Amino acid sequence: MVFEALDLSKVVGGLQKQSKSGPKGHDPENMLRALLAKRLENIKYTKTLVERLKSDPVFRYTCGFPVASKTPSEATFSRFMKSLSDNSHSLEDILEELVVKAKELGIIDGEHIAIDASKLDSYDASVPKSGIIHDGEHPDWGSKRDTHGNQIRWFGWKIHAAVDTKSELPVAVRVTPASVNDGIMAIPLVEDINQRYSGIIDPKYYMMDMGYDFDNIYRTIYDQYNAQAIIPLNSRGAYAPPECLDWDCTPLCSMGYRMTYWGYDNGSIKFRCPHMAGKVDCPMGTYWCSSSSYGAVVKKKISDNPRYFSYLHRGSAKWQQLYNERTSVERTFARLKENLGLNNVTIRGIRKTKVHVLLSCIALIAGTIAVNRSKKRTKAA
Repeated sequence: MVFEALDLSKVVGGLQKQSKSGPKGHDPENMLRALLAKRLENIKYTKTLVERLKSDPVFRYTCGFPVASKTPSEATFSRFMKSLSDNSHSLEDILEELVVKAKELGIIDGEHIAIDASKLDSYDASVPKSGIIHDGEHPDWGSKRDTHGNQIRWFGWKIHAAVDTKSELPVAVRVTPASVNDGIMAIPLVEDINQRYSGIIDPKYYMMDMGYDFDNIYRTIYDQYNAQAIIPLNSRGAYAPPECLDWDCTPLCSMGYRMTYWGYDNGSIKFRCPHMAGKVDCPMGTYWCSSSSYGAVVKKKISDNPRYFSYLHRGSAKWQQLYNERTSVERTFARLKENLGLNNVTIRGIRKTKVHVLLSCIALIAGTIAVNRSKKRTKAA
């Protein structure tokens, strides 16, 4: 059912044996099916996959190998992984086609995107910091806080993913050494989405944790992609919020009360006197700030500072509701690691690790499409 959702022709075309002499070898499409089946069955080692292919004729046939034929060896799979790592753009094309298919089926919505990073331990033996090669190709030491606030350290890689919050499916992924800052990879992921899915997926909101609270992220998403970054403000050890603002960037009135968020108005967000809005009982009434019976009004233009001001406003309940969707990316990482072998890294080098990550993501999306189609067939019957 999963293989029905996959068109592997692009990968196969770039991996066909060029020489006409020597053994014919195994069909690359069957080899790729076997590697995807390894993820779907959560098989950790290639040796175990080879044994399963030898001992299980149904499994062998499902992967495309003739039942009576010789199955690939570990060395054959190792060489095939090397070929895949040299043509990883083909796997990216398969991922893109699956995302488009999921969008057409209504599985992916695409308007709300959550971005985050997750650790991935390296199969390489760890080395001291002094021995690390900083060329972007080798693993190194990373450190970040987990969901419980604990500081963790690991040697290896970091997976950066952009996930559709409705389906909890990845739409863009990148792999870097572990020390690369999360915030550096946010814009490349946004660019990947807009370049690959232009006219198909049009995100309106990008949800990220406060580790992504950088001016250029807000500015680029707002100015270039006409969307909003939903990120908590990171105080970075400051003793006070920005001048005349609260910690969520709500303006303060002349009496020091938080003004009341009053909606969007032609590129600006509007705040109203909290006394007139019925939020506080100001001892000075409304006339301290304005002679109007409506009360004082403050407008903040989003384009002046997209980090401080956005629609929806950071202090509103709807903003918080959007931000809560960010946890979808954590659940995606959990499924990839626990059910689809993402944590089972038994290869070295960033290019092969990228193939490892892409195979897990392809298996997740193709599996979701297969389940969706199965449910529709059951209802039709």
